[in-house]
Amino acid sequence: MSQQSSRRSEKQKIDWRLPSTSSTASAHHMGNELFILTYGTLVAQLCEDCKRDEDINKELDKIGHNIGTRLVEDFLARSNITQCRNFHETAEVIAKVAFKMYLGVTPRVTFWNQAGDDCSLFLEKNPLMGYVEIPDKHSYLLYSNMICGILRGALKMVRLQVDIQLLQDSVKDNKVTEIRMKLMRRHKVVRIVEKEQKCSVGT
Repeated sequence: MSQQSSRRSEKQKIDWRLPSTSSTASAHHMGNELFILTYGTLVAQLCEDCKRDEDINKELDKIGHNIGTRLVEDFLARSNITQCRNFHETAEVIAKVAFKMYLGVTPRVTFWNQAGDDCSLFLEKNPLMGYVEIPDKHSYLLYSNMICGILRGALKMVRLQVDIQLLQDSVKDNKVTEIRMKLMRRHKVVRIVEKEQKCSVGT
């Protein structure tokens, strides 16, 4: 096997998941730092494997969604957050607790619509950037799209269907990263009550 093929095989073995729940805060912090440092490598790998930027964006969202569905349990255990009364509180918790806990930054929550179900998260500093150099041919790449997937997956697990889009990405010379969140639906808890079934046996 050639040296180039060997390197490609090693890349494909990378498992892109946030670390599982750790018993110590230091191990949790180290795991998050490792994820941030290696994020650029993931995007670079996808750029090699996918021909179109649209496919890369979808894959980043998909990976993020899978992470979010697992991460929410860890977040609830660490934060001791009680149930939010409305979407405004949910957005504040995401910005001031979740982002701070996992990425070490606190985005601004702004540009609310009148209904209170649509807002933007602004990151002045995007920790996923690191040492990133995206080739010019990837002009439609949404570099930070995994964050959108993580948020969508986590909110889904707490019964919130939210449309999340990356409107501005600092990798494209924008000064900030803007994530737009719109609440689409709150799923109600369905309780299934088993009814006793009586049957008679004829003789």
